[in-house]
Amino acid sequence: MKAAQIAFESVVVRYPGADRNAVDGVSFELHGGELVVLLGPSGCGKSTLLRTVNRLVPLDGGRVVVDGSDVTQLDPVELRRSIGYVIQAVGLFAHMSVAQNVAVVPSLQGWTAPQIARRVDELLTLVGLDPTAYRNRRPSQLSGGEAQRVGVARAIAARPRALLMDEPFGAVDVLARTALQRELVRIVRELETTTLFVTHDVDEAFRLADRIVVMRSGRVEQVATPLDLFDQAATPYVRDLVHAGDDVYRRYFVHARELLRTANA
Repeated sequence: MKAAQIAFESVVVRYPGADRNAVDGVSFELHGGELVVLLGPSGCGKSTLLRTVNRLVPLDGGRVVVDGSDVTQLDPVELRRSIGYVIQAVGLFAHMSVAQNVAVVPSLQGWTAPQIARRVDELLTLVGLDPTAYRNRRPSQLSGGEAQRVGVARAIAARPRALLMDEPFGAVDVLARTALQRELVRIVRELETTTLFVTHDVDEAFRLADRIVVMRSGRVEQVATPLDLFDQAATPYVRDLVHAGDDVYRRYFVHARELLRTANA
């Protein structure tokens, strides 16, 4: 299946009673199979912007276009089933086993039991969990890192053409977070899934992204590859955020990025 193309065209979102727009005239595109990170501090509009893609947040202006179709013209249920969504809180169903959680969307789409069973085992293996050991566990029996892996597996179970990830690894410890980042890079590369990833962590953004969209107060400050962002910061805000001009930080970012990708080679 061909990876999705996503375009934001002058997107505006304003919450009721707010004194300014949460998202203010944002425009950029995600190319098929690309991993784009929305980077910025809390309250800058990055999570709001991400949730406009699957219509969890309505627009007050502009358009979000997926594969040439305005999302407001698409059925929201079908749209959400076709786009993977991972959040920090994971949101696994406590009364379901790991296998049942992963199988939610394929079941809704009418997959057969043998198809679902094969897909569950395939995905648990893909995210680094032994199906034999984890298939029948309940969410309460998982560590934070394991639960996030199951959340990723559930999000990609029905082979979505796009994946939305909102601070997905923020609640796990450093070691688990690094492992999850490594798995995500590998999965996106293997599946060629267009991915929009929200974080406030500059290090995480540099490790993961093909391109980074830096946001501030609802607006885009710069869109660039990680190294171009560092070497050609467009504004003082971007320069301060990524420590542009500091060679120690540059070497650290480059090394961390290379390590993550070397491990997946």
